[in-house]
Amino acid sequence: MGVSAGVFLTVVQIPMSKTSKDQTSQFNLAEDDVISDESPVIGTLEKNPVTVKPHTHPLMFRTTRRLFGVRFSHYNAKPGAAPKMTIPRLYEMYAAKQPITCITAHDALSGRMADEAGIDTVLVGDSLAMVAMGLESTSEIELEDMVYHCRAVARGAPRPFLIADLPFGSYEQSVEQACESAIRMVKHGRAEAVKFEGGRELCPIVERLSKFGIATVPHIGLTPQRQISTGGFKVQGKTAASAKELLDDALALEKAGATMILLEGVPDRVATVITERLNVPTIGIGAGSGTSGQVLVQIDMLGGFDAFVPKFLKRYANILETHTSAIAKYHSEVKSGEFPSKQNSYSIKDAEFEKFTEML
Repeated sequence: MGVSAGVFLTVVQIPMSKTSKDQTSQFNLAEDDVISDESPVIGTLEKNPVTVKPHTHPLMFRTTRRLFGVRFSHYNAKPGAAPKMTIPRLYEMYAAKQPITCITAHDALSGRMADEAGIDTVLVGDSLAMVAMGLESTSEIELEDMVYHCRAVARGAPRPFLIADLPFGSYEQSVEQACESAIRMVKHGRAEAVKFEGGRELCPIVERLSKFGIATVPHIGLTPQRQISTGGFKVQGKTAASAKELLDDALALEKAGATMILLEGVPDRVATVITERLNVPTIGIGAGSGTSGQVLVQIDMLGGFDAFVPKFLKRYANILETHTSAIAKYHSEVKSGEFPSKQNSYSIKDAEFEKFTEML
């Protein structure tokens, strides 16, 4: 396309002027007939310069160029709206010691809410197996499920940087299998980075994907996909030896080309030391405040999943209660005849209705 690797092309949506009442009338549409006043949109191109900080890992620079040399999105650049979140921007935040926010999403609506709240990165996590699909564990979800949900989230959240989990069984067999799964997640799921669980054993996968220009987020510490072999959901790194193992894993993964590293269920002081030793951002969940950023499962922090409440979770709402109450009220009003009311119904002119009844 004749575009240098140092320029992003972003497709933005510009709303056209809404149809006036005069224009509406010439189509013989009354205000009562309007179902929705959503405006059509058109696409334009916008250039955004890319800067790569000196601390950026060389493999990460190649990742940025290959993965984001030309970026197309459906981002609606409203006046004053924040720009698309990219790896260089995340690294700028990291260098400035600005905390990175991350939250999970599993569909277009949850993605949209994260986007409009200003979240920096969205994770399509395999936790959706339990909170969205009703499965008993994250190990049950398939790659195709993740691709489907990731694509839905991408539609709803075009601004945040989008990370997607590779589910259990989609990357462990070989580097080739991991590459096939990651490429599918990026190509069909519209993910901008892939996350997978494990330590130094993942280095060949991280290195290969980085060379291909696919950003990676290894997940160490408490790894839910391996909870059977680790004895359940237990904090990791509580002994000096195990803490050193985590640090060694993190350093090896960084050297292999990891974009970021996720730390889960790690003692806060251990997570802080790991973060200080690395030159890439860390995202923590149950890892204290010393990491480069934080992530929570959206449904958990909104109070929509009550099967269990981990210590690290803070609930900011109780949607299970409020949503159930609202649905119960709807149920009651339908039963009583209160809903739908006149204001929820469409009208027809008396003369037209009389003609209609005469046709019966």
